[in-house]
Amino acid sequence: MEPHVSEIVGIIQLVVAPVFLLTAVGTIIAALNMRLGRAVDRRRVLEEKLGALANDEAGTARDELAQIGRRIRNVYLAILFAVLSALFVCLLIAGAFIGAMMSAELTRTIAALFVVAMLALTASLLLFLREIFLAVSTPRHVPK
Repeated sequence: MEPHVSEIVGIIQLVVAPVFLLTAVGTIIAALNMRLGRAVDRRRVLEEKLGALANDEAGTARDELAQIGRRIRNVYLAILFAVLSALFVCLLIAGAFIGAMMSAELTRTIAALFVVAMLALTASLLLFLREIFLAVSTPRHVPK
């Protein structure tokens, strides 16, 4: 039971939107990766300077380090959920083609994969928003 070319073309047309979604998620992952790198770099700088700081300055530097740690955790989780979202979109696309090739009815499975992908993306974006809030609300340690 080989699917006809027109059926395959129809499946390709249906999965174009999820492919664009993959592009968007990839862009989000790139932005998150940049934020993670900046936070890690700032943490390294503070950790290097921590030993040479006076007690009052060391306290503010430790506070900033704790806040940076929270930011790094949020970015890591945001990346994790974005990657999960992308994986579910990939499974959705594969499921659409498998369903067409095997003449199987996978409509509910594909719909469930899309919903789970959107939930993972929502979680990623909320964590991203939280990280941005932490970044703008963190007082920076400025040596005297």
